Amino acid sequence: MTFSMLFLIFLVVSFFASAIRIMNEYERAVVFRLGRVINAKGPGIIILVPVLDKMRRLDLRTVTLDVPSQDVITRDNISVKVSAVVYFRVIDPVKATVNVENYLFATSQLAQTTLRSICGQAEMDELLSERDKINAKIQGILDLDTAPWGVKVSKVEVKDIDLPVEMKRAMAKQAEAERERRAKVINAEGEFQAAEKLSDAAAIIRKFPEALQLRYLQTLREVATENNSTTLFPIPIDLFRPFIDAYNRSKTEGDVKDI
Repeated sequence: MTFSMLFLIFLVVSFFASAIRIMNEYERAVVFRLGRVINAKGPGIIILVPVLDKMRRLDLRTVTLDVPSQDVITRDNISVKVSAVVYFRVIDPVKATVNVENYLFATSQLAQTTLRSICGQAEMDELLSERDKINAKIQGILDLDTAPWGVKVSKVEVKDIDLPVEMKRAMAKQAEAERERRAKVINAEGEFQAAEKLSDAAAIIRKFPEALQLRYLQTLREVATENNSTTLFPIPIDLFRPFIDAYNRSKTEGDVKDI
């Protein structure tokens, strides 16, 4: 085999090595020919024209972007630190390559400024209790602003809200006072319901005096089951009512005879 033949084989191998690229399922190749965008190719095998074609490989998988803590002053003038996490992916490789220099850095900076802006427009109570609303608002703004870059923001989550020590103490006192208020309200409601039931029971006993005797016998049975050395038996005054009435009648009759 001559030298020229070996050189020709080397050129052919080098051509195929520089012309053939393999893209994974989650990758796309943006091909430039003489500086102009041809198309986004992949996945699978793609063929480039040596010297004339250049490509940029992009990953289409969802990116998890950690937004560092941002100093925010809420609408009610409370200073807090807020961090978040953003989930986004490239949906148009050509726009992500041509319209922005570095879509990762650009999206990160936009997420930080948007987080500060939206959280600064909310009050502290809203920031703590309505996170879903804050998340949706930030996600909508980021998705709209990154659309020209070929980026789709799918989700935003406010991760941590770091409050000042004084605010934590004030919130702890407020929570304790709220718990005490609820306990007092529940206790008062229980007393009110118990009073209503006792009133109903008194009305029934007044209407049916026999019910008091049955309750008395039931109480005696309950007391008899206890191992007590001394047992006091309360005697209802109704048991002596006939004797009292008879005494009163006899006294009245005696007074009449004396007259």
